[in-house]
Amino acid sequence: MAVTDSGRKLAELIKKAIDDGKITTTEYEQIIFLAEEDGKIDAHEKSLLANLQEMISNGSVKRIPG
Repeated sequence: MAVTDSGRKLAELIKKAIDDGKITTTEYEQIIFLAEEDGKIDAHEKSLLANLQEMISNGSVKRIPG
């Protein structure tokens, strides 16, 4: 599966959130915007988003205001 430019950028943003252990509302919105920017969410992007959502759900990554 080829990784798109938006997929690489998305991975970088998500990695930062995972490394920090937190994600602001603004960062989360940037991630969603980037994923939807090209009009389609490919399998790689879906996987990245699912991993992030799971980490938010289980508390590994905390959503914080900002």
